[in-house]
Amino acid sequence: MKVLFIDRDGVINRDPGGWTKTNYVADCKDFHFISGTLQALKILKEKGVKVVVASNQGGVNKGFYTKAELDKVNLHMLKEIEKSGGAIEEVFYCIHRDEDNCDCRKPKPGMLESAAKKYNIDPKTAYFIGDDPKDIVAGTRIGCKTVLVLSGKSSRKDIEAWEDKPDYVFADLLEAVKFLTKDYREDR
Repeated sequence: MKVLFIDRDGVINRDPGGWTKTNYVADCKDFHFISGTLQALKILKEKGVKVVVASNQGGVNKGFYTKAELDKVNLHMLKEIEKSGGAIEEVFYCIHRDEDNCDCRKPKPGMLESAAKKYNIDPKTAYFIGDDPKDIVAGTRIGCKTVLVLSGKSSRKDIEAWEDKPDYVFADLLEAVKFLTKDYREDR
């Protein structure tokens, strides 16, 4: 099975840092797709690539929003993606804070390991697309090829200071998908 792991905030939708009340997407009104994202997800479905979202959502345990509110936002996202011809296999998220020291919070690869086990995915055949160094580290730890998109938290300059560098860097999800689906990288 061809699989692509992707982060949510900063990859699928506008990163909420600095412009929402809590720096989290706690309500559907604060969920805004990044331009080209819906087209990218439609392309992936047409190419037979399964998409699994892996997202840190620590705002739940910080008390900024509830798990029910998070579920509502994710359901809204999934419905809009489906209406546009795309599909998400499943959304995995970690609701813990950094200090909870759980195994699922990126940069630890627990979410990706859970998804890989559930869907019988060999991570060496998958890519992980994110916008943050935590995404790149998590993808690297599980053995995925990693892709950084510059539509969220990180800039090309930021990468210079990172110990784990992404395998690829693109402006956004659409640009990454167009590259990856040319032949879905037969070497993977």
